[in-house]
Amino acid sequence: MSDTVPQPEVPEETEAEAGQVTDPGLAVESEYDPAAPAPLNVPRTATGHADVDAQLERLGDADHLATDGHLEVYEDVHRGLRDALTVLDARPGPPAPPSMPGMRS
Repeated sequence: MSDTVPQPEVPEETEAEAGQVTDPGLAVESEYDPAAPAPLNVPRTATGHADVDAQLERLGDADHLATDGHLEVYEDVHRGLRDALTVLDARPGPPAPPSMPGMRS
């Protein structure tokens, strides 16, 4: 009896799988498609404001879309950031005076 563990057999790659083509007339399709959507892997640092952070995370949705789908995500994020930042910039002030009869607002 042996104390060694048998190693599983790993099949060797064929020439086509290894990317080597023996017949120049044959083309091997690569799994890499430069036109396919690919994540940009841009790091997003949290701001500490939940609404802004949610919009920044939404940018990751563009990673899984073709380029022509990015615009919709970017416009949505821009709109959300603008709204979130507008709320942050709004300073509470004194309440507006009550309207008087006969005055236009």
